[in-house]
Amino acid sequence: MNEAVDRQARARKLLHDIFGYSDFRGAQEPVVRSLLCGRNTLAVMPTGSGKSLCFQISGMVLGGLTIVVSPLVALMHDQVAALRLAGVPAETINSSRDRMENVDAWRRVAAGESPLLYLSPERLMTDRMLSALQRLPVRLIAIDEAHCISQWGPAFRPDYESLARLRDQFPGVPIAALTATADKATRNDIAAKLFGGDGEIFVAGFDRPNIRLSVEMKSGGTRQILDFVAAHKGDSGIVYCLSRKKTESVARMLCDNGIPALPYHAGMDKGERDANQDTFMTEPGSVMVATIAFGMGIDKPDIRFVLHTDLPGSMEAYYQEIGRAGRDGEAAEAHMLYGLDDIRMRRVFIEQEDSGDDDRRRREHKRLDALIGFCEAPSCRRRTLLAYFGDEIKECGNCDICLNPVEMVDGLVEGQQALTVVQQTGQRFGASHIVDVLRGADTEKIRAAGHDAVAGFGAGAGRSKDAWRSIIRQLVAAGYLRLDVAGYGGLALTDDGRKLLRGDAAFAYRADTIKQEKTSKALAREVAAGLTPADAALLGVLKKLRRDLASERGVPAYVVFSDRSLQDMAQSRPRTHSQFAEVHGVGAAKLRDFADTFLAAIEAAESATA
Repeated sequence: MNEAVDRQARARKLLHDIFGYSDFRGAQEPVVRSLLCGRNTLAVMPTGSGKSLCFQISGMVLGGLTIVVSPLVALMHDQVAALRLAGVPAETINSSRDRMENVDAWRRVAAGESPLLYLSPERLMTDRMLSALQRLPVRLIAIDEAHCISQWGPAFRPDYESLARLRDQFPGVPIAALTATADKATRNDIAAKLFGGDGEIFVAGFDRPNIRLSVEMKSGGTRQILDFVAAHKGDSGIVYCLSRKKTESVARMLCDNGIPALPYHAGMDKGERDANQDTFMTEPGSVMVATIAFGMGIDKPDIRFVLHTDLPGSMEAYYQEIGRAGRDGEAAEAHMLYGLDDIRMRRVFIEQEDSGDDDRRRREHKRLDALIGFCEAPSCRRRTLLAYFGDEIKECGNCDICLNPVEMVDGLVEGQQALTVVQQTGQRFGASHIVDVLRGADTEKIRAAGHDAVAGFGAGAGRSKDAWRSIIRQLVAAGYLRLDVAGYGGLALTDDGRKLLRGDAAFAYRADTIKQEKTSKALAREVAAGLTPADAALLGVLKKLRRDLASERGVPAYVVFSDRSLQDMAQSRPRTHSQFAEVHGVGAAKLRDFADTFLAAIEAAESATA
């Protein structure tokens, strides 16, 4: 057996024996294979698809020490707690712990007792830490939330930029970069900075088909918020607000209406923020009302809804934020409210950025344009979202437009007029210039470029700027125009756009994007597919036991067992240790630590109903 095959076999054994899974999922196996072959590897995988498992198992197979770079203390604590419960002695050194705790953790790492060490980028990239780690057998470096390193991305963090030095500090050590949010420009930038361009890139697809997508124009103030959340009463959810003030007021409003809601924003006392987060992670049915200060690294599997009360900053931000829902694979809903004031405020935020980088501001405006196009999408909303990231699907059947199609207007003439101007002006100008040409505007830019002489000049003079902007956004959303986000925001025709220009395709658009529709209903769903009433009752007992065990250990409930594991127990009703070992997610450590407790609970529940 050659070394590569042997390593793969050991990876599969660890997957089963430690983590209790019978097989890899999706892109996990090729990512692990690449890392075990010593290749730098960027993995772009949807939220909840098991990115962490890729570097955890690879590091354990490679031996020595794996350094894991993570942006948030809370995320580090949760992952270390989960690994320890699975029997893997992982460590973290961070600013939230006292000095002696960090010293003791380092001693265990230096002695070779812990194969995984979690650090923030700031802690890792100090001269002292780098020097100390270079004396240890580092075999793998994993960088979580890797999009933070890219200036092209929507969440650039300067402290991540220094990680580009790692390939020189640890020559020959493979680097794993993992993220759920990266378009093509961001992926290429990550690979260039971390790998010098020498590495594998795996894009596992961005679709989360269990999340129902819907968008609604603001029309009823807080009533729309209350109606949506009340329809999900009893479910855990996140409500995102643009400002700290709104976060506080919405949380109070929900509480006044009998919904257990908690605020979370950067202006709160850290102790209060942490307490609210702990409550949200451990108490069923709690709702977090938050700014974007909350969310990255939150791994609560049973979040049933995400509500944006205001327009997010970009498609990437929207995708990342809705990705916190439905990590357990069960039905969830993502609903967005947006209005014209949101668009104006987002434009202001971009202009007020401290970066002083005009190119970056231009890119952020184009990202916002793409999100507005998503809101105004004339066809399947998920198709529009995934197309932005380079994925293609047919109509999803699980978004508001697929489920309740909107009234459309034949737009062949308008579409051809816009495409003609894009083509005649060289396929390199942005939407504002194209609209000015269509309306026959007398601007210096048009005169200097000679665009007052093109055939399409003034062809759309009878429509307002806003109407043309909406039509162009919908042409982008429908795939007839391509928007150059990484460059200067120029528009170009796609193959489908050329067909439309020839009359070989159809285009319909939404003349009015303000939708008057009923408030969203709660998603109809069962506790788990195939559970009998008796199974469901037992599942409730097991969830309470899990919650108590998690509380004793000071960890989130899902760290003890996932919902899927408990559902498996409720259906299979194991009676022996060997049967318990066959339950989904039960590895050697959890078999040792929890089998007797859960087997006793199952036996007691069955006796009570006998």
